[in-house]
Amino acid sequence: MFGGISKGGFGSGAAFVAGAILALVVPPGLALGIILPLFMLVDAATLRPYWGKWHWPSAKGMMQGAVPGCIIGAVLYTLVDADVFRLLIGVICLAFVGYQLARSLGWLNVHQMPFSRPFAWAAGLVGGFTSFVSHAGGPPTAIFLLSQGLSKTAFQATTVVTFWAVNWMKVVPYAYLGIFTLETLTASALLAPFALLGAWIGVKAHWLVPERAFFALTYVLLVATGLRLIWVAVT
Repeated sequence: MFGGISKGGFGSGAAFVAGAILALVVPPGLALGIILPLFMLVDAATLRPYWGKWHWPSAKGMMQGAVPGCIIGAVLYTLVDADVFRLLIGVICLAFVGYQLARSLGWLNVHQMPFSRPFAWAAGLVGGFTSFVSHAGGPPTAIFLLSQGLSKTAFQATTVVTFWAVNWMKVVPYAYLGIFTLETLTASALLAPFALLGAWIGVKAHWLVPERAFFALTYVLLVATGLRLIWVAVT
């Protein structure tokens, strides 16, 4: 349900915590196989409320970058410990929030970044890779999107359509690597109603929460998830 609420639009960027929490009680590979169908279901449910509200240049650039990111993830999945990437993502989360806090306090006087196609590709590559190995593509893409000063709806819509595409990119490699099993699909089916309920709550909450509070919550969740990923990686 937590992942559905986040992907539905309330506290976007933290949906992957659902996978991290699940990985604490089941093997990481099993967690990947359970979470992906649920995220794809939520993606399908949330596309309509945000249809056409995304920033298409950003979404297109990140989708393009995610293709090699997923390929790299598939190649390295069985070779590299995923905790290395969890640690890196956690550090990025904390660094970004620290950067935003310094700007809000006036310690840094930096203008918002305009859209950059190379940065979109880079965010997509990192997001696609980290999404493949741990469903943690949210922070790299959030850093790119938030730095542009998008509205909360444009931010969420761009995230939804981007990861709708990225999650479809992962289906065939996951099947080939044996990540999907009868056990994971059964668990996904049992959890599907809760994911959809969470998505509905997230969409409703998105329209009721003010922009300032929305982004404040996003930063808080980025800190929480960053700390959690670092803790999981080092322990």
